[in-house]
Amino acid sequence: MSLDQLETVVAIAEEGAVVRAARRLHLTQPPVTRRLQALEDELGVQLFERLPNGMRPTDAGRRFLSHARAILGAVERAREDLATES
Repeated sequence: MSLDQLETVVAIAEEGAVVRAARRLHLTQPPVTRRLQALEDELGVQLFERLPNGMRPTDAGRRFLSHARAILGAVERAREDLATES
């Protein structure tokens, strides 16, 4: 599991579609899809329902999303804390 994968999950959830998440992450759609698929494979759960007009988090996806946001927030706070030392 990588920070890139966590950021990808958050972006997909907030944007509601892989294409919009890719745009937000300054990527194309294939790498975003690969990141999500690799994470789902690692976790052994489907994080999103694929819908005709976008993506919606599954129950597992919603639970994971709260962890992803907490982890990303902790990383950001650590960066900010260290930045104040310099």
